[in-house]
Formats: sequence, structure tokens, C-alpha cells
Amino acid sequence: MEPAIVLSISVGAVVIVMTALSIYTAFGPPSKQLADPFEDHED
Repeated sequence: MEPAIVLSISVGAVVIVMTALSIYTAFGPPSKQLADPFEDHED
């Protein structure tokens, strides 16, 4: 394989993994531990 193809596949895989991890953190079970700063400082 050409180095450019390997590099582009690697960058694409990293982007997909980071996107999946952020979606899991935002909407999955770990989201229950997240705090909403706007709810913490209501007037």
C-alpha cells in the first residue's frame, strides 16, 4: 500500500473513534456524572 493511503485510513479511523467516544460520553451511561453549570448557578 502507498503511504498516503495508510495515513489517510489512520487519520479517518482516529476521527471516527474520537467521535464515537464523545457521543458515548455525552449520551451514554457516563453522562449521568456530568454537571450542568447553568443548573448549578440559577438565580
